[in-house]
Amino acid sequence: MNDPSGNDRPLTIWLVAGEESGDQLGAKLIRSLRALSPEPLALAGVGGDAMAAEGMASLFPLEDVAVIGYLAVAARLRLLMRRIRQTVQACVAARPDVLVIIDSPGFTHAVASRVRRKLPGLPVVDYVSPSVWAWRPWRAKTMRGYIDHVLALLPFEPDAHRRLGGPTCTYVGHPLIERLPELRPGPAEDRDRQAAVPVLAVLPGSRRSEIERLMPIFGAALARVRDRGQAFTVELPAVARHRALIERLAGSWPVRPRLIDGEAAKLATFRRARAALAASGTVTLELALAGVPMVVAYQVPKIEEVIVRRLIQVPTIVLPNLILGENAIPELIQAECTPERLADALAPLLPEGPARAAQEAALARLDATMRLPDGDDPSRSAARIVLAAAGRQRPTAP
Repeated sequence: MNDPSGNDRPLTIWLVAGEESGDQLGAKLIRSLRALSPEPLALAGVGGDAMAAEGMASLFPLEDVAVIGYLAVAARLRLLMRRIRQTVQACVAARPDVLVIIDSPGFTHAVASRVRRKLPGLPVVDYVSPSVWAWRPWRAKTMRGYIDHVLALLPFEPDAHRRLGGPTCTYVGHPLIERLPELRPGPAEDRDRQAAVPVLAVLPGSRRSEIERLMPIFGAALARVRDRGQAFTVELPAVARHRALIERLAGSWPVRPRLIDGEAAKLATFRRARAALAASGTVTLELALAGVPMVVAYQVPKIEEVIVRRLIQVPTIVLPNLILGENAIPELIQAECTPERLADALAPLLPEGPARAAQEAALARLDATMRLPDGDDPSRSAARIVLAAAGRQRPTAP
């Protein structure tokens, strides 16, 4: 592409991620951009180890901005604001052909809105829509002021943005679609699912607060299922940074789990698990695509519950339910998240029966709902839109 000044230079793409999951998405996007671009690329921005491995140097360590939760943000607010200013200044100085922000809206949208004020002609693509369909829906219309195109991971999000007056939004596919071979059981794992003493996968969350709140409830629920005469073994994929805590809390469970370490071993558990008990989160979509019937639970402190209930505007917090458009997976939230109710919902999923069959039939519909029409993979679909956006006239300072 020719620079307006008359000098030739590579197609320049700026990418800004704000946490590890965005770094992983960014790395796959970079690979697809290089594969599809008809000309050399110059990449810069903010990312982590995965994006660095694909040849993009980060302005600063990703850990500086990868914070979650109001208290954590407040504690590092000065550093966060400094990193936002630094990112904006560097992006404006670079005059890229396109800016791609990746998830982490608290950080990335602060960057994008400030860049737009300084470079109003710069195309901005948002890879991963904020959950405007669930809470703070007014954000969709606000985003139109500084985002040109949203790349959605969930198939219902384009309709949500149209309804809410948001930017142009295209479903590019969830990254888990690219991992279906890792999630689907082979013949031996299918036999494991039918074993007389099957594997029950238990996933109490990835954050310390979730683990501390849910593990005692989950352990008591498993005891009640066992006391009904159902035999099973428990496998618990452990988040590495919280393994010691998980091991300590699991020590009091009457049904002792086998702790599973590492991503590959976790996916192996999913492939052979008969059923699962899981905290709400992305893991429910992993389990659903692996065809594992499950019960989903969640609890937050009372004060957070009051705030969340006023903000949440969807009938379910379980991703597969949202994608399917029905509450196929039982979810027990807040006061309903008790050992007795969890056991009542989980026990019917272990033997063959109507509850298990109904959930298996619902999960089998996910593929058709999430598959891209042309059979493309998500990162390539996203890369095509980014390259199209970068083909616009290079922005100039006002």
